[in-house]
Amino acid sequence: MNYIDVFLEALSAEKGRSKKTLESYSSDLHHADESISGGLMNATYEDIQNYLSQLSEKPSSIARKASALRGFYKFLMLEKIIKENPIANIELPKRTRNLPKFLSVEEIELLISSAGDIKNSVRLRAMIELLYASGLRVSELCELPMTAILGNKLLIHGKGAKERIVPMHERAIEALEKWISLRGDEKSKYVFPSNGKDGHITRDGFFKILKKCAVLSGIEPNRVSPHVLRHSFASHLLAGGANLRAIQTMLGHEDISTTQIYTHVLPEKLRETVQMHHPLGYKKDSEI
Repeated sequence: MNYIDVFLEALSAEKGRSKKTLESYSSDLHHADESISGGLMNATYEDIQNYLSQLSEKPSSIARKASALRGFYKFLMLEKIIKENPIANIELPKRTRNLPKFLSVEEIELLISSAGDIKNSVRLRAMIELLYASGLRVSELCELPMTAILGNKLLIHGKGAKERIVPMHERAIEALEKWISLRGDEKSKYVFPSNGKDGHITRDGFFKILKKCAVLSGIEPNRVSPHVLRHSFASHLLAGGANLRAIQTMLGHEDISTTQIYTHVLPEKLRETVQMHHPLGYKKDSEI
């Protein structure tokens, strides 16, 4: 029996993991299974340790592979398929966290204004406005169904099939309504439909258009991406005094520590304010 496939099926059915996550787990586990003599089912602590130590990749990539192995063996233990966990006492590589990159408010305005110079500018403007107004992930934006629109809010199905409701401000609502009035494809369930096999604009397609928009804005293209707009949304909200917990909810972060990284990009005075007034503010900066 192929227990890797059994594990992946369980992740999909019980945890609701995304297709991309499942593909990543599958690739990492099969690579380890092929690299370790005897395969994962017969691997010892030493086998796993040697495998991880020989990987010539970034610490974050090694940590991801180790995380996949940890999840796999935890599943095998819970299902009583194995009696000992070979990765139980292995120290996982620490992930290095880069500070999020973001644009200034003025640069966001330039980007939105330049959307008018691109083909399908109404659609592009609506997408940029939504990203910046609601902090959506690019996959959530591209795959946004019409049923997600609830007046001035959006019902988002995020990672792990978790739902969250995010607000939209007036300008984003206007841009979205203008696009919907022009989108034409009444049969499509997606807000941003496409003739491609996915039925909606792809992440790569949006990424390329956004880069062109950056060029027209006079902004370095390598500074602009859908994720940078998401970071800008969070950073600007926090700088404006928004509650960190509220930002966590809107971003769909499972852990507050993921959201706390935005405190590092704030000016010192604002960071002190967050540390002073937020319920987790007693933590030292190094712990965030």
